[in-house]
Amino acid sequence: MNTNETNQTKNEEQQPDLKRQVVHNLHRVRTSVKWILIGIFTGLVVGAVGIAFSYAMSWATTMRYTYRWLLFCLPLAGVLIVSWYYLFKDLNDPGTNLVISAIHSGKEVPLRMAPLIFVATVLTHLCGGSAGREGAALQIGASIGNHIGKLFRFNENDKRVMIMCGMSACFSALFGTPMAAAIFSMEVISVGVMYYAALVPCVIASFVAHSLAAMCGVGWEHFPVTDLPAFTVKSACIVSVLAILCAVLSILFCELLHRTTHFFRKYISNHFVRAIVGGCIIIALTLLVGNRDYNGAGMDVIARCFETGSVFPGAFLLKMIFTAITLGCCYKGGEIVPTLYVGATFGCLFAMITSFDSPLCIAVGMGSLFCGVTNSPIASLLICFELFGYEGMPYYLLAIALSYMYSGYHGLYSSQKILYSKFKTAYIDRQAQ
Repeated sequence: MNTNETNQTKNEEQQPDLKRQVVHNLHRVRTSVKWILIGIFTGLVVGAVGIAFSYAMSWATTMRYTYRWLLFCLPLAGVLIVSWYYLFKDLNDPGTNLVISAIHSGKEVPLRMAPLIFVATVLTHLCGGSAGREGAALQIGASIGNHIGKLFRFNENDKRVMIMCGMSACFSALFGTPMAAAIFSMEVISVGVMYYAALVPCVIASFVAHSLAAMCGVGWEHFPVTDLPAFTVKSACIVSVLAILCAVLSILFCELLHRTTHFFRKYISNHFVRAIVGGCIIIALTLLVGNRDYNGAGMDVIARCFETGSVFPGAFLLKMIFTAITLGCCYKGGEIVPTLYVGATFGCLFAMITSFDSPLCIAVGMGSLFCGVTNSPIASLLICFELFGYEGMPYYLLAIALSYMYSGYHGLYSSQKILYSKFKTAYIDRQAQ
């Protein structure tokens, strides 16, 4: 065979490979364009709902401070919340655990979850229940994201991406941390594995929702931490002790939340009675404490810690108790802001005892505790950067790493899977405790 014939044979053999490569490249371009457009669309739709939720929460908080008698309506609010869920035949709503399960197993996240958690969370905050808002935002975003996936007739895998995309958008619009919001929805699902296929739509949806919220005048709490002490062996050791203590505290907080919910479900099976009893307990505790620092989300208390550098020594424990009773008795909301509250007050107390830099201890406490209860170190680090700035980077990185390891396999969400061990390179595939 001469040279020309040999070259012709090689060209004929290479043509199918070239065609396949062209087809693959076209498919990648088409897929990337699809997710970019879907990310923009989801960011606009879910961001708009997140903005409405943010304004509703601000209204509820203002009304609670203006009309202090609303606290005594908490049992009535509980009855209304249970009735609201009973109307939609969803009394045993598992909340964020359903969202995580849906991504793992392809379960449906019903669209009704969005209005249910929206109204119930506003009612809880209006009457003084101790709960957050970002957990509710995750459920709202997941519900709408899943429905958008169904609207566009996406397959099961793409609908999972849409759930994470919606979570990122609503979290970003409400909390004002687009980087952390984009990563958190992918990281919180399975410890040790990130769903990188969702990275592009989650990032785009997060930034679109954040920009839309900023244009609509949504305000976010940020606490710049500057003029920090030099990162030395001594300061690193002090922060390490705080991080390990926060890891232990995160285990206690998770256990308290889970055991309190189990206790009330076991001994008060009727949802209406449980809500009334829980509301009455919160009223009694509030009157006993003598102030309203432990009702609502508590961002004002966090801001006060940064401003004054002082706090009531038992504040972190009281917030844990108030939140556990609220969420264990059929009231709705999230656990994230209460977690930041507990971390801030405990960090402030640690600074008072050690005379170490107070703003740094508060920031480290918030980031460490958030990491301990969610098992999401990357999102925790990004939250620190976006809330406090980058100056304390070595402290935040060290504290979050230690908190992640020492918090073990506990977590807020029992549906969260821990695929890889925190202590060795081993695949374990177990549920969070």
